Amino acid sequence: MTSNDINYNAAGATLLRLALGSMWVSHAMLKWFAFTMPGFAGWLESQGLPGFMAWPVFLLELVGGLMILLGFYGRQVSAVLIPVMLVAAWTHAGNGWVHNSEGGGWEYPVFLVIASLVHLLIGDGYLALSRTQYQEAMRSA
Repeated sequence: MTSNDINYNAAGATLLRLALGSMWVSHAMLKWFAFTMPGFAGWLESQGLPGFMAWPVFLLELVGGLMILLGFYGRQVSAVLIPVMLVAAWTHAGNGWVHNSEGGGWEYPVFLVIASLVHLLIGDGYLALSRTQYQEAMRSA
């Protein structure tokens, strides 16, 4: 492979990282703008979960999404976010598959879990701030 060739695996990992990070950020901002933090805390309580977890979940999703976007320990962040979204999938499991069902379905949280798992497995790709991730992508090019 020459230096002008593209490593399509690393390019695909980069696209996945950018899309996944954007989705995590948008998932956090939905809580901020649409539900509000008090509303999200109330919803958590209605699910039998502690309302004080609203802020930690919001911050994990927002900061984690930004870290994934930047490729700054993105794989590790994806690993941390998987349990958050597994809980979300559990809370929506009784509402059906489609997320626009009343109360939200489980397909979007499960998709985020799977995409985060894939990101964890394949890495950050190109243009990652984590030096080791970037070096791995460049070595495989």
